[in-house]
Order: sequence, then C-alpha cells, then structure tokens
Amino acid sequence: MTPPASPSAAAARFTGRAVTGERRLSDALSEVALDDGRTVMAKRGDGPGAVRAEAAGLRWLAGAGAVPVPAVHGADARWLVTNRVAQGPPDGRAAARFGRELAALHAAGAPAFGAAPPGGPEDAWIGLAPMRNVPGDDWPRWYAEHRVLPYLRGAVDAGAVDAAGAADVERVCERLPELAGPAEPPARLHGDLWNGNVLWGADGRVWLIDPAAHGGHRETDLAMLRLFGCPHLERITDGYQEVAPLADGWRRRVGAHQLFPLLVHTVLFGGGYAGQAVAAARSALAAG
Repeated sequence: MTPPASPSAAAARFTGRAVTGERRLSDALSEVALDDGRTVMAKRGDGPGAVRAEAAGLRWLAGAGAVPVPAVHGADARWLVTNRVAQGPPDGRAAARFGRELAALHAAGAPAFGAAPPGGPEDAWIGLAPMRNVPGDDWPRWYAEHRVLPYLRGAVDAGAVDAAGAADVERVCERLPELAGPAEPPARLHGDLWNGNVLWGADGRVWLIDPAAHGGHRETDLAMLRLFGCPHLERITDGYQEVAPLADGWRRRVGAHQLFPLLVHTVLFGGGYAGQAVAAARSALAAG
C-alpha cells in the first residue's frame, strides 16, 4: 500500500477518524485535529527504517509500564502517528517521580546490550544519524565497537576530530573495562534522553518521546540527560536513586557515557561538539 502523502492523510488512516484541522510544527512534524476532539501527532520519518524503529521503541518503552510515552496509532514506511501530550510547567515533584519511573524502566531490562526493541530493525536511527543495534554480552566491548568508534571514524573522516583527540577517545575505549565500574545487566534504554525528548505533562507526569531505544547501560541515559541540561535534574537523580542506587563513582563515569551522543552530534553538526567529545574523553581518562 502506498504511504499517505500528508500528515492529515496519515492521521485519518491510522485513527479511522475524519480530520478537522492541521498545524505544521516543522517540516517533519504536525498536529492533526480529529472530529472526535482529539489531537494527534503525525511525524514523517527521516530515513529507511526510522519510523519502524521509533514505533517499536515507543511500544517497548510503554510495555515496561513505567514512564509514560505517547500511544502509537500506526506507522508505515513514511509516517508515525501518536497521541499528543498536553504539556505543563516543569515541577519538582514530577521530576522526583520521573526519576523513580526511569529507574523502573531501566529495570525492565533487555535481552542483551544493543538489543533492538521487538519488531525494531537492526539498522535504526538516533536523531538524523544511523545507529546499528548489534547484540553483545560485554558492555565495555559493545559500547566501544558499536556506539563510540563508528562515530569517531565518521568525525575523523570529516576532519572534525584531529589525531590527538581521536587518540584520547580510543584510549577511553581501550580502558573501558576498568573505567566502566561494576558490571550491570542490560537496561531498557530510551537511548536519546536529552531534554528535548522530555515532556512535562499537564497531568503532573514526565513523558518521553522520540526514543532510540535499545538495550544498554543505564548510566548512558542518565549521562545524556545531564548533557544539555534538564529542569530539576538533581530531583530526578535523587528519585532514581531512591529506587535503584547507582554504583559508586557514577559521576566520574559521566564523560565516558557522554562520548556516544557527543560524537553523534559531531558527525551531524561538527562545530563545538568535537571539542566537547574530546573533553569528555579526557575527563573520563583523568577520572579513571
């Protein structure tokens, strides 16, 4: 079947309702009003497999029954249609609850590091960058091979990271077995947990959108949440630790876990992200 050509057509197809209005929020995202009074979101995929990966990720996160995510109405090769989240202001009580719920999400687990959500593709995406979900049972080796080094190679090839910076990132990868802290079981990660994917709901809860979900180390989600700032971050962390205390030294490991998203941003956007990635690598080496 040919995918619908517009956000409204996609929303009508996947909800079975007539459309009464449409508001474009960006080139890829629209709010679509339905004849039953609901508003849904219609998102156009960024590349092959992107919609399938995001839909599978949302369903997998929802299956944990922990942090709320928008319900998926349907997805095809081009469009994803989900519920719209009514938003409110950031709130400390909601932040602490989110921390507890994020801990429960992680504890729901995954079959392996790098495991894709059920029904999700191996060749997935994080934002606009391709991301391969290749299973592994040893986190330091898997993280180096499938999350850090592929993007480091891309950054070096683009001239964004010089030889000295690349050598420092490679040293982190070599030393990950000693830098990673105690072994952890695979966690059910959101995978792209920056502030823009955290919605403060009008219902007093924090909702998550736009996942790059996979099995990983729980500290990676938390490190990404710290990368670009988030309201009430310490309340979130405190709530998390009430349920699932982090291993000693977790703050020293933040830089190592931030290497992945920083290198992804370096490949996509260049500029200052390369310097931040190298600084994170040097911080990880110094902390170790």
